[in-house]
Amino acid sequence: MKAIIHTKYGSPYNLKLQEIDKPIPKSNEVLIKVYASSVNSYDWDIITGKPLIYRLMFGLTKPKINQIGCDVAGIVEAKGSDVTQFEVGDEVLGDLSQLRFSTFAEYVCATEHFIAKKPINASFEQTAGIPHGAVLALQALQNIQEIKPEHHILINGAGGSVGPFALQLAKLKGAKVTCVDSEQKLNLLQSLGADYVIDYKKEDFTKNGKQYDLIIETVIKRSVFKHRKSLTLNGILVIVGGNVGKVLQTVIFGSLLAKVSNKRYGLLIHKPNSLDLKYLVQLFEEGKLQTVIDKTYPLNETANAMQYYGEGKAKGKLIIKIG
Repeated sequence: MKAIIHTKYGSPYNLKLQEIDKPIPKSNEVLIKVYASSVNSYDWDIITGKPLIYRLMFGLTKPKINQIGCDVAGIVEAKGSDVTQFEVGDEVLGDLSQLRFSTFAEYVCATEHFIAKKPINASFEQTAGIPHGAVLALQALQNIQEIKPEHHILINGAGGSVGPFALQLAKLKGAKVTCVDSEQKLNLLQSLGADYVIDYKKEDFTKNGKQYDLIIETVIKRSVFKHRKSLTLNGILVIVGGNVGKVLQTVIFGSLLAKVSNKRYGLLIHKPNSLDLKYLVQLFEEGKLQTVIDKTYPLNETANAMQYYGEGKAKGKLIIKIG
């Protein structure tokens, strides 16, 4: 089968399309013929090997992970003897980031825990944009036990992979949502229901005097201490991604800050699972959720997709079309 192979840190143009062996499913796995995948920050981190601390996981001098891609949308082609929830021919989606990175390929194996049946009203391209980004968004919002119309939520970096899903999910609960991103992404966010938008180059949301019940940081670059005044009395800061130094600072000092107030600060521990996927699929089938797609690339242009992602220009998802 054809797959994108990664053997050297640095430029996305080090990626190569190669022929490798087709995987064989274990007894608890299904073999999926992949029709589409999507780009996520995990892929960029693995490709660049930056920040350097990530190489403790990915390999110090050269990558231990030679394939990338965690989102999958495709059709079950074969299944192991212990698989009970899926049949050959089922159309599925999944996030394999805690199983294996290998969805930029024609075939991949997956266990039942990380996949679900795809929305019946979605293309494979639309489906491929859902798993990683939407589950991250859903789990970030679950830090508020019950979102109510009086809640005000801010999403920083709202125009990328996670933000459009977080915005849509928050609006379904009636919350007021402020979205922060570059000027060229603000019209998109308003079209998805954002109540307020902020151009991060023109305004620092931590200095405008406004407070939020939940701040979702997808690209944290500021000190956790600067977020304190932007949180309400019982406000919550949830970090999905961003500068590693600021993430570590939050992990170290977040619990200390929480002891002197009712505010909470923490890093989202992403937990891919089929139950969250099934809930998101239901919303998609009911017309309450959509995938925002900026561009679609064929498998042999994955390097171009990754380069575009690294430039920070993507409005929503970048899809890799395979089947």
